[in-house]
Amino acid sequence: MKLVPLGDRVVLKQLEAEETTKSGIVLPGQSKEKPQQAEVIAVGPGTEEVKMEVKKGDQVIYSKYSGTDVKLDDTEYIIVKQSDILAIVK
Repeated sequence: MKLVPLGDRVVLKQLEAEETTKSGIVLPGQSKEKPQQAEVIAVGPGTEEVKMEVKKGDQVIYSKYSGTDVKLDDTEYIIVKQSDILAIVK
């Protein structure tokens, strides 16, 4: 299956939240707050009012409580409006 966003929506795949402490202990992703950084998987066509500025493959930072979580083929995605994306990481 494939997710195809409509309008000004963007499908994101959250980047792994794994961190190593100064002493070398690896903290699993569930022990800390989920990151707001993700990779763009698919981009909608936009609307007359909204021109799409992100593209597939971009790494972005999005608003903390935005979007809808979706699980498809054992992979979790987040669908957000483009206005919920705060920045592109270059």
